[in-house]
Amino acid sequence: MARPPGPLLHVALLLIAAAAAAGPGPCGPAGLSWDTVVRRPGANITLTCQDKGPANVTVSWQVEERGAAGGRSRRLAEGNALLLRQLRYEDSGRYSCYVGGRPLRSLRLLVEEPPETPRVFCYRRSHDKDVLCEWPLRAKPSPGTQAMLWVKRRFTAENATEQRCRYFSKARKFVCRVKVPPGADDTKPLVVSTCVNNGAGGSAGEDRIITLSSVLKPDPPLNVTVEALEKAPQRLRVNWSYPSSWDPRFYWLHFQVRYRPEPAQTFTEVDQVMTTWLDIHDAWRGMRHVVQVRAREEFGHGAWSEWSREAVGTPWTDPRDLTSEMGPFSSEFPMDDGSYGVTLPPELFGEDAANGTDGAVVEASARLVASPYAFLVAGGSLLLGIALFIAIVVRYKQTWRMGRRPGAKPEGEGQHVLVPLAPPSPPHSETPLLFPPAPLAPRALHITNLDYFFSRQ
Repeated sequence: MARPPGPLLHVALLLIAAAAAAGPGPCGPAGLSWDTVVRRPGANITLTCQDKGPANVTVSWQVEERGAAGGRSRRLAEGNALLLRQLRYEDSGRYSCYVGGRPLRSLRLLVEEPPETPRVFCYRRSHDKDVLCEWPLRAKPSPGTQAMLWVKRRFTAENATEQRCRYFSKARKFVCRVKVPPGADDTKPLVVSTCVNNGAGGSAGEDRIITLSSVLKPDPPLNVTVEALEKAPQRLRVNWSYPSSWDPRFYWLHFQVRYRPEPAQTFTEVDQVMTTWLDIHDAWRGMRHVVQVRAREEFGHGAWSEWSREAVGTPWTDPRDLTSEMGPFSSEFPMDDGSYGVTLPPELFGEDAANGTDGAVVEASARLVASPYAFLVAGGSLLLGIALFIAIVVRYKQTWRMGRRPGAKPEGEGQHVLVPLAPPSPPHSETPLLFPPAPLAPRALHITNLDYFFSRQ
């Protein structure tokens, strides 16, 4: 009968599993030869040819610069000690000293800065693409800097997969590509480890735990255009297309659109757009608008893409409504009957708005903007009316009090009777309705045509 494994065997198995799950080893400096001297940029160094030697011997120095074609060397100063001040990356190379043309000593000088600690960010452009992990750098790394990345499944004893990273000088960042085998589970957690080292030292980044679905980040939408709709002064049509890295036959994207008129600084956002177009119904009349679009996986996995490039467009304007450059600013708004509101003069918008230098947004409003002079005139008229009313009331009270005194004359005393100066007219009943015709007054006879009387019969 076989004996059960002892406690020592259990401990050994646990140590083996822990070592396998630990992933890559420590991140140290790159392997250097015994004759290599490492210094940082800006430091000073003194190279010595021989510790003890005759004083009357001439010692010369030569340097074979790193990367020099054909092993070209450059002659330096003479002396047993060579002082180099304010080291630069270009000072790296092999320094040799000679006595009478015979080499005595050779040292390799490496001028490097310890690498920056990587801060890794991983993303995946679509479900069928590899994972890309990258991190930016504040300064250009030294020529001998190398970056490595390891990926392994979490809570397993399998070996980590090693990937070499590449440095892109224009973007100033390291990029590592992680191969994703077909049929990989998108929900299984993965551990990502990084290490950057050179001759001056090594730096390990913090381990990142990711899943293939959580690092989804599509590319920005392409071909974003903004078009005006005819006879719609407050509408714009925005069109775009899927990024080339995303295949919509398997998974869709939903989009987010943001837009603003050019004077404004705040965007209006529209979420959950499943189509590749959108109609904007509240555009500002006659103003140019800036529009951007971004995308995300349809089920909300991963992160939003970056915003697309800005696209601009202006709503349709009726040619009959065009005014000269010195005309009023239009702040019209649609009414219920299909017409538009008033057009305010430019004085009400202020000098900054008229010059276009202020970034404030002047929103259309259904209320007219009144001049302060109108308020002054209305207030003065109201005060004058109140003063007149008070004066009338006071005068009436004084008159009423005088009429109530005991010594006042009775009503009607001292009044004068009006006597008519002309005789009274007869009543209407005695006046005849028809007057007799008046006799005609005799008229003189004027003979102007005597031939009428003396004409022959």
